[in-house]
Amino acid sequence: MAKVYEFLANGFEEIEGLAPVDILRRGGVEVITVSVTGEIWVETSHGITVMADMLFEDADLSDADMLLLPGGMPGSKNLNAHEGVRAAVMAQAVKGGRIGAICAAPMVLGSLGLLQGKRATCSPGFEVYMDGAEYTAELFTVDGNIITGEGPAATLPYAYRILSFFIPEEDVRTLQRKMQFLHLTGEQ
Repeated sequence: MAKVYEFLANGFEEIEGLAPVDILRRGGVEVITVSVTGEIWVETSHGITVMADMLFEDADLSDADMLLLPGGMPGSKNLNAHEGVRAAVMAQAVKGGRIGAICAAPMVLGSLGLLQGKRATCSPGFEVYMDGAEYTAELFTVDGNIITGEGPAATLPYAYRILSFFIPEEDVRTLQRKMQFLHLTGEQ
């Protein structure tokens, strides 16, 4: 079973943090939420308190198939300021592992130089932090081992695309149908 770790910092955007966890778990992927606050409780950008699965200090990320960085402010700045997160993301990139960042969180990848020569998207206005990237303005963009998402409205297609890295496309479509996502898109 694939294993995904998602970093949660105070000020993360709720839908960008929690919807991918929900969709990936429904699809059979093990997702572990990791608080980078020093406490198990993390406050979202809109004042909702969420309990993470574990503390960053207790996480062994060596078995990560993917690392996820939700956006939101000041959550993305808090992720970017966390040296442990930065080191983990860099280690994941060096080993060729998958990395996902949405909304403002691609700033972390940009500040690490991981977007040089890559196509990427983010929340409009944050493209200035994606050093060396070709900004696509798409809902989500996949380039090699990195997937970036635009923002809150892009979260569901972004999360389903991430799920497709781990399970067959047919199973992703079945889940999309069960969750009425295909009705939303006008597909069946």
